[in-house]
Amino acid sequence: MRITRISVYRLELPLKAPYSYSGGRLLVESLDSTFVRMDTDAGLVGWGEGCPWGDAYLPAHARGIRAGIERLAPALIGQDPRALAHINRLMDLRLPGHASAKSPLDMACWDIFGQSANMPLWMLLGGSVADGVHVNSSISTGTPSEMIARIEEARAFGYRTHSAKLGGGDPREDIERIEAIGAARLAGENITYDINRAWMPSVALQVLNSVTDTLSWVEQPCETLEQCAYVAGKVRQPVLLDECLHNFGDHLRAWKLDACAGLKIKPNRLGGLTRCLQARDFAVSIGWKIHVEDTGGSALADTTAIHLASATPRENRMDSWLCHYHLTLDPVSGQGARNVDGVATPPSVPGLGVVPDATMLGDPIQTHD
Repeated sequence: MRITRISVYRLELPLKAPYSYSGGRLLVESLDSTFVRMDTDAGLVGWGEGCPWGDAYLPAHARGIRAGIERLAPALIGQDPRALAHINRLMDLRLPGHASAKSPLDMACWDIFGQSANMPLWMLLGGSVADGVHVNSSISTGTPSEMIARIEEARAFGYRTHSAKLGGGDPREDIERIEAIGAARLAGENITYDINRAWMPSVALQVLNSVTDTLSWVEQPCETLEQCAYVAGKVRQPVLLDECLHNFGDHLRAWKLDACAGLKIKPNRLGGLTRCLQARDFAVSIGWKIHVEDTGGSALADTTAIHLASATPRENRMDSWLCHYHLTLDPVSGQGARNVDGVATPPSVPGLGVVPDATMLGDPIQTHD
């Protein structure tokens, strides 16, 4: 089997409401998503999606994804998409770094691999059943009452884990938010306080050692891995790492620094499912908790992440996040992993199990053959 054509599409995905995070210093109103269609001489077609959460979340942006694919795609024409390690070595040789550009190409290869093997991705990734994955809400920054109101809205859709965005300029305001959200938490609910790297280490210690909530996770409190490790050693709350983990070497450093008790694994941040699988298996081997999601995108990107989450052992698995419920457009309507009373289940058809609506994608902006 050989790759015969790679087509690239761009789709703007507006959010239902503006989304404020990192203490309000970052704001997202619409996502710029890149879809990849990969055709083969066997008639199988694979799909992938790369969608950063705006331009300021990670060292990646949508135009950069498409520019990277323009460099990478010619090297993949004529290759067997099922040779995943070889495909990734070729991409690394052609364009070092630029993980976000490699991710949708790697996803499309996995989709074809699953179809050719007549197996769903969750099985190829190590799962024995299509295990439903609990999903969490994502609560943008606001006043305590505004954030609690958003949590109450999320409860109506079955969410029992909530990721609350903090990181304001005044530590007292974040202390107030944590205390108010903790007091409003219902029995059986979980909270993760996501700082999105906004705190200085001194502020992190000031806030976290002042609040009564020591059970909830604190996600990416500071900018760097070293800063997060310093904080993790001086607070009672478990620390979850995200934005500072760009490659497998960062995961090794986090382990050596005892920087966290868990991590987020995101295909678009690491470079696709092949890299995520490596990070997932390492995290399982050392006993970390694992939260699988992607940086953003439609239900296509969400479903890819849910396949990996479903195949992750339950004792390591944290709840996942679905970006598509924030969007006004749905280019894969009725398909993929969807929230049903707080649980998303991956498809059991061969491959990814999601095919975008061609009429919504329009004409390709790149074609490589």
